[in-house]
Amino acid sequence: MYYWAMGKIKLLLVFLAIAAIGVYIAASRGKGMSENKQKPNFCEFSDDELKQKLTPEQYRVVRENGTEKPFENPFWNNKHPGIYVDVVSGEPLFSSASKFDSGTGWPSFTEPLEKESVVSKEDASIGMRRTEVRSRKANSHLGHVFDDGPKPAGLRFCINSAALRFVPVEKLAEEKLGRYLYLFPTELQKLGYQQATFAGGCFWGVDAYFKKVHGVLSVRVGYTGGHVKNPDYKTVCAGKTGHAEAVNIIFDPKAVTYQHLLDQFWKIHNPVSLNKQGNDTGSQYRAAIFHHDAQQKELAEKSKSALQKSGRYSEPIVTAIEPASEFYQAEEYHQDYLDKNPGGYCHIDLSTAK
Repeated sequence: MYYWAMGKIKLLLVFLAIAAIGVYIAASRGKGMSENKQKPNFCEFSDDELKQKLTPEQYRVVRENGTEKPFENPFWNNKHPGIYVDVVSGEPLFSSASKFDSGTGWPSFTEPLEKESVVSKEDASIGMRRTEVRSRKANSHLGHVFDDGPKPAGLRFCINSAALRFVPVEKLAEEKLGRYLYLFPTELQKLGYQQATFAGGCFWGVDAYFKKVHGVLSVRVGYTGGHVKNPDYKTVCAGKTGHAEAVNIIFDPKAVTYQHLLDQFWKIHNPVSLNKQGNDTGSQYRAAIFHHDAQQKELAEKSKSALQKSGRYSEPIVTAIEPASEFYQAEEYHQDYLDKNPGGYCHIDLSTAK
């Protein structure tokens, strides 16, 4: 009888465990883009603070799920290049690069700036089924997404201007949104900004280092120099793509010269180490300068030759000098990695940046 009872208890425990797993899986699925079950937090702002921070129309839209009038809002016809951020939290949401004229009278976008920045949920508030979109961090009501947008994605994010604040491209660096400057190559030229691309081992440390250099407006990490299109971290780490972990830098030549960036780069890697920097080994960790024009190529070659002749290294310098090719941005969790993970691995002394 005892063993029979114990057997029943064990079966009951197994059943309960399976049920709990099922509940967990269902809850996890509910956190995806199809359903947002986050509790509104509006960042650090209380309801009273929001009423003071926002205009009545902004509060009605983001807090009370309101909809503004078409063609009577500030951004429906805004054609200036830049980034649209959440009016409450300032989190980047949409880019003018994905904005299009839908003829609806509301700002319309083909996609969010970052997939993780916008969440969606079913909305049946007016007697019809729609998909509402909200900002992830502040949980602000933004608008709705429809499947009548332009190809290839076919989506139209129909957003209330009242939920947005616009940051023009010339103000991105000032508002610490410089990482999105690369979206506007034409405007970069107009502003006189330039690019530099370096590979010096694990890109976490190289990224953190150059962000400390005066005159650098943005740094993003990614993969370049290889033969595989649209690589990801896993395939690059396998060493079969030909790509190197690298950083793409946008800088203001009025504040810092390309020569200074070269000097900094030579300082943070071992130029006589082939396919190895710090603890990392493999062709994806090779050192390289990817020049963007003839002048950068000339400066890179002269600086490499001068370093070799200086006698600092008895072995040949193996840091490659190659023309810049397509730069594939790395996954979001790699961007600003050491800012997000202060104790993370870094093979560079960040204190020497200047």
